[in-house]
Amino acid sequence: MPKSIILDMLLLLCWLMLGCNSKGESVESLEDAAEESRKPSDIWVRPVEGTKSPPCWGFKDGIQIGLAPLGGPRGLIRLYAPYAGQSQWKVFNFIAFEPVNHNNVRGFSEMETSRLDGVQGLRFWSGNSADPKEFPDPEYPAAGKVYWIGETEKLSVYIFSEPFGNGSEVFVRVTFTVDRPYEIELTVYRPQNAQGVKYFILSATMGNYARIRQLHLKNNRVKTASQIWPAYTGNGFTERHVVDYTDMITDGKGCAWFIASPDEDKPGDAYYASGTASNWIYQGNMPVTQYWYCPQPQNMLTGQVNGRYCYWLSNSPIPGGIAFENFELVENFQIGAKYYFGLHPDKPNELIRKIKEGAY
Repeated sequence: MPKSIILDMLLLLCWLMLGCNSKGESVESLEDAAEESRKPSDIWVRPVEGTKSPPCWGFKDGIQIGLAPLGGPRGLIRLYAPYAGQSQWKVFNFIAFEPVNHNNVRGFSEMETSRLDGVQGLRFWSGNSADPKEFPDPEYPAAGKVYWIGETEKLSVYIFSEPFGNGSEVFVRVTFTVDRPYEIELTVYRPQNAQGVKYFILSATMGNYARIRQLHLKNNRVKTASQIWPAYTGNGFTERHVVDYTDMITDGKGCAWFIASPDEDKPGDAYYASGTASNWIYQGNMPVTQYWYCPQPQNMLTGQVNGRYCYWLSNSPIPGGIAFENFELVENFQIGAKYYFGLHPDKPNELIRKIKEGAY
């Protein structure tokens, strides 16, 4: 059977699983407050719509996201930080979709086997709107939309996933804002008529690359991975450590910030054990502060991390000891909730100072 016919059959199956009317429930319309008539600035990285282009969006000189077939596992949003001394297509971190249904069964976009083609990792694809049928072929991605809210220029793109084994159907809109070059906004949705979702966890899954080991908490407290798991030396994941909302840094607007950083001034100078896979070797020497923040936190919001002593799928110990791997916020799912993730070049104390002073 010709490859094109097989692809069409797979995509039709995906549309049927998503439902005939897949437009997101209560998805806010960009056109409600946006202007799209101006010429976009020359600051963006975007695919060329209608062509076989790399599925990558973001700032030329700031944070970028990508999807498969760019390098890395399927079922993950790639995060790139070229400003931190990283080469092109060097993934700095990933974001996985991990929805939890009302039976407390958690989905794992990276680990599940696709029901479309039997390959590990769920299919992700892009769109310009909440309609998943616009650009379903990952190799022919949507360009995303550039628009203005007042004088502020933005770029947005929707990221869809095939349904999960636990029955969950979810998608996000990723937005870049001109004066926030190190940050992405992720707005969470589920399709109309899809089953309920208890939590939609967006998990940053590869903290071991940058070796983030410090959590920066309220009242200038720092909690380290070695303090949380002082005796762990296995080659799997630790249990998750939970940080309550009341222990997080908050700004003058009540936003909750969950901040993590490496404990090394020059992470590129680390000594790696023989046999460590090349993808774990840190490029450059700029440490990067990673964060999630939630602008309208629920009282039950938590931040969660797990740790690893050895790199994923190996027995190679992480230089300097145990570090955080998964890094996430967890709260009850609400359609249209916004979460922000950043890879910031400032040291954590400088970033926290700006947050508290309302300068960031």
